Amino acid sequence: MIDSTRDRLVAAGVEIVDATGFRDVGVRAVAARTGVSHGAPRRYFPTLDSLLAAIAAEGVADLDAVLTPAMTQGIGETASAYWRFARERPGMFELIFRHDLLDGAGGGLRATTGRWFASLTDVFGDAERALACWAAVHGLCVLAATWAVDAVGVTVDESVVRRTAESFG
Repeated sequence: MIDSTRDRLVAAGVEIVDATGFRDVGVRAVAARTGVSHGAPRRYFPTLDSLLAAIAAEGVADLDAVLTPAMTQGIGETASAYWRFARERPGMFELIFRHDLLDGAGGGLRATTGRWFASLTDVFGDAERALACWAAVHGLCVLAATWAVDAVGVTVDESVVRRTAESFG
């Protein structure tokens, strides 16, 4: 049975991440948003990283829900779905790829992200091309999210991401 307090704590964390980014997630902030004592989250999450991993697991599940059907429609649609998620939920996008924070904190995130990479490898027939495509698409998402491309006068939009991914096919 899933503890409703735990679920409410994770949901509050997801709200914070989506509103202002994962750096604003803290035990006290999540407790306050949930309406529980500031010590209550520690009963469910012994560390901040374990709380962040639970929040990231929700984000990974949400991204998986859009990527899995997109993968059946081709690499261009997959890249577009990835791009849209990154644009719509930049805080969550950043958190779910912060393996330095999340590694070993629980949540089993690598099982899902590993499946995504395996699917790309199947599409391209080899891991090197799959990795190059993912690096290019992910890099474009990060560059756009951090406004780095604006500094050099380049516009990155969904069509650029789609064409980049398709260029590896």
